[in-house]
Order: sequence, then C-alpha cells, then structure tokens
Amino acid sequence: MGQSNGDIGGGEGIRRRSCDCLKQDFLPEESFKSWGNYTKALKATPARLLDRLTARSGEHIELVEMKARSQHEMKKSLTWWDLMWFGIGAVIGAGIFVLTGLETKKHAGPAVVLSYVVSGVSAMLSVFCYTEFAVEIPAAGGSFAYLRVELGDLVAFIAAGNILLEYIIGSAAVARSWTSYFATLCNHHPNDFRIHVSSFPDSYNQLDPIAIIVIIVICTLAVANTKDSSCFNHIASIFHVAIILFIVIAGLTKANLKNFTPFAPFGPRGIFVAFAVLFFAYVGFDAVSTMAEETKNPAKDIPIGLVGSMVITTLAYCILAVTLCLMQPYQQIDEDAPFSVAFEAVGWGWAKYIVAAGAIKGMTTVLLVNAVGQARYLTHIARTHMISPWFAKVHERTGTPVNATATMLAATAIIACFTSLGILSNLLSISTLFIFMLVAIGLIVRRYYVSGETTPSDRNKLIICLVLIVGSSIATAVYWGSSDGWIGLVVSNFIWFLSTLALWLGVPQAKKLRVWGVSLIPWLPSLSIAINLFLLGSIDNASFERFGIWTGILLVYYILIGLHASYDSVMESKTTAGEVNSSL
Repeated sequence: MGQSNGDIGGGEGIRRRSCDCLKQDFLPEESFKSWGNYTKALKATPARLLDRLTARSGEHIELVEMKARSQHEMKKSLTWWDLMWFGIGAVIGAGIFVLTGLETKKHAGPAVVLSYVVSGVSAMLSVFCYTEFAVEIPAAGGSFAYLRVELGDLVAFIAAGNILLEYIIGSAAVARSWTSYFATLCNHHPNDFRIHVSSFPDSYNQLDPIAIIVIIVICTLAVANTKDSSCFNHIASIFHVAIILFIVIAGLTKANLKNFTPFAPFGPRGIFVAFAVLFFAYVGFDAVSTMAEETKNPAKDIPIGLVGSMVITTLAYCILAVTLCLMQPYQQIDEDAPFSVAFEAVGWGWAKYIVAAGAIKGMTTVLLVNAVGQARYLTHIARTHMISPWFAKVHERTGTPVNATATMLAATAIIACFTSLGILSNLLSISTLFIFMLVAIGLIVRRYYVSGETTPSDRNKLIICLVLIVGSSIATAVYWGSSDGWIGLVVSNFIWFLSTLALWLGVPQAKKLRVWGVSLIPWLPSLSIAINLFLLGSIDNASFERFGIWTGILLVYYILIGLHASYDSVMESKTTAGEVNSSL
C-alpha cells in the first residue's frame, strides 16, 4: 500500500474535499466524476481488486492520515475510569435478568455459575486480543482498523459491514424491549404503549413511538460530547450496581442451601451448552475499543478499563446466578422473568418493579455505548473512502462524529418503530463471534509476520499452523453439535494443541511491540479462535443465511463502489506524498 509514502500528510487534499456538504462530497473520487471515468474504473476492477487484496494499511496511516480526513480531531477526554464504566454499561444489560433463568432451568442447574465463569474467561481472551490492538493502534475504527493493518481492506470491510448491521438490529431490539419493560413498570401490557396499524403486515404493524423517543434521546447524548455521555453512563451504572446489590442482599436473606443440590443435574455437557449461550451476555466490550482515539493515555487506560470492566462483570454475573439458585430449586425457576418470579415466590412481589427498573437502566446504557461505538466504526470506514467521506466528519465543537451517529441511529429508529422483537431476534448476527475470531487471527499474524523481515519458510509455517488451528477448531464445533461422543473431540483438540505448539516452538516472533502486548502468545489468541469457532457452531441456520446474504450484498457494493473509491483515495495520497517529497 506504500506505507512509507502514504504516511506523509496525504490527508490534506481529502480533508479539503470533505469540508462542504455538497453533492460531490458523497462520491468525490476520480472514478465517479463522469460515466466515462466509472466505466474505465469498472474495466480496471481485476487489477484494482488484486492491489487491494495484497496491500496492507500501516499503523501510521490509521493514526495520522485517516484522522486528518475527519476535518477535526476527536477530543481526548476519557480515562481508564470512563472506559471501565463504559464497558460495564455496554455488557450488563437486560440479558442477565433473562438468560440466567433460562440456562439454569434447561441446561445447567445451579452449575450455571460455572458456565458464567467459563464464559467470562473466554470473553477475557477476546478482551486481551482487542486490548493489544487498541493500545498499539488507538484509532476510532476498532477492529476495522486492526484488520486493515493485518488482513487487508476486503476482510476488514466485510467484517465491519456485518457488525454494523448487527449493531443496528441489536439496538432496535433493545429499544423495543425498553418499551416493553417500561410498560410493565407502569402496570401495563408490553404492547399497550404501541400503536396497532391493521393495514400493515403482521410483525410490522405494532408501531413503537417510545422506542423512537428513546433513540432520539440517546442520539442527543452521543453527539453532544463523549465526556458527557461518560458522565451519564457513570450515573446510570451506579444506579444499576445499587439494584444488583439489592437483588443479591435481599435474595440471600431468602437463601436455602438445599436448592444447590443437585449442583450439576445435566452433567458437564449441560454446563458447556449453557456456556455457549451465556457468552453472549458478555458481548459489547468491542464498542469500548472504538473509543481508544478519545483516550488520554491508551497504554495505561485501555488495559485497565477493558480488563477491569470484564472482571467486574464476571463477578456480578456469578453472584447473581448464585443468588437466584439459592432462592429457588432450579426446576421452579421461571424462564422469562427468573428474578421477579423468585421474589414473588418468597412473598416479595413488589421487588419485580426494582428488577424492571434495573433492566431499563441496563438497556439504556447498552443503547448509549452501542451508539457511540457504531458511529466510530462508520467514521473510520468513511475515512478510508470505502463509503462516503461525509460520514467521517467530526464536529469542531463537540469533537464527535455527528453525521455517522445520526445516520446509524436514524436507521435503528426506523427498524425499531416497525419491526417486532420476534423478527429482530431471528436476524441476530454471527458477526461478533466472526470478528472476535478474525481479531485473534490478526493478532497471531501481527506477532509472527512482518513484511520484508519474516522469511518465506517461516511465513509458510505460519500459514500451515493457522490453517490447522482453524480447521481443528471447526472440527471440534461440528463434532460437538452433531455427536454426544468424546473421541472426535479429543482428536480435534489434540490437533489444535499440536498446531499451536508447533507455532510456538517452530516460528519465531517477528514483531517488536512499542507499548503493550499480550502474554502467552500464541496460546491465548489460538484458544480464542477455538472458542469463538466453537460458539459459532451453536448459532442457528437463519443467522448463517443472513450472514451469507448480507456478506454478498457487501461484496457487490465493494466491487461496484467501495473498491474504486478507496483505490482512488490511496492513489491520491501517494501522489500528494510524492509531490511533498519532490518539493523537499
């Protein structure tokens, strides 16, 4: 990609182009200035695609040139304290009040606490992978920027495009759930505050104006100032912690140790089946990594903030799970509202309102952190010109990406207004696990491959080891889902172990870290790859179908527009850098 030249001030010309909200600001590249230019660009598609597939971005490009394309810089106002509370706010949503009861009753029994421990440790592996990248490449694009540097434009664009759709769908589902919980809190049926339109198709005829209002409020907070959003998140999260403490203390006063027997009624397999579901209660921390560009001291703040939030979240989940299982026998736990029903069973029916308030708070902060994270993903994609650079603008006064934030939340509001929770839940994506896996692969590539330094022999060994690690992990997931036996699992896991061991002993690390790095390489990212692929094996077919369809749409867009826009942007940067060098 010509990092040495592209790193030098090439953003100035692009920055001038994106200052005005004019028609040409949306497709300002040379390939789109006329139909003749676009026809020539399409004819050059194979060569341009090969160039983008074989090129890699550079860390300096992501941190200097890409930032210059936003017209103004984001304000560095966040500390580890802010990041930790953002992490807690992003992860601890309403799911804890539902998933715990479902998995305790159906799969794990009181051993659900072990499922939460395994899930927390597994999520921590992904946190460590993200943390090294966020410290070394503190850019707003999060995983998109990391994958551009290590795996190239196309992989980064497909991954980011999928996770943006998941953000929109997930936030729309949370916004509609907010309305349902609010109605319950007001002693109404969940649909009482929705508007029924009989002429609309089923599943799209319950309009939700409250969801739109909530999203507008969240949008206002997100665009105003990141520090103000952090302060709001602090207050809301402290309120949530108070509710969790109430549930734990009040619940333990009604504890009965006999309810912990039998501890694991469904055996070890039930614990791991529950783990595959409960892992999703930890998803959300990736949005915090997109705030690295606004962090005062990334080397210190990001590791403490991300790891600290995950430790606190895991402890909270485990304590809540223990409390629930001590209050009721696992057979009697309600699948839909476990804590509310448990309090009613011990004569404290009024406590359900406190639980509902906690769920509303959780959903509010999840919406806020999602709004902040998804806007920064979109902003960094726009900086590369894979989408319109208009979305890359950062407001001079607030230091936030106003265009990206408003656009993403407008799409979320439209979907939340019309689409039922049933439809939205069926559309939930596999994108998060897919990106977690890619980031782990990217971390291994980052440590073991440096262009111009790694020998062809070591490069080939790295490729073989990665193929075996991924292949054996897929085999484990497939065998787990299709068989109750253990022989196949032992074989596939043994191949994974040997592959990781061969990488550890047979390929020298090539990357010298500047700031902070993860220990236990390659074991930690290799285990993260295996776990995320294992979890992908538990996803339903509808999600894979959606993933395939949306990925196909993204590929068509990339070939027709994104490829040519980003190629022109790179060529312009090279030209500008060359002119600067010649003048010097």
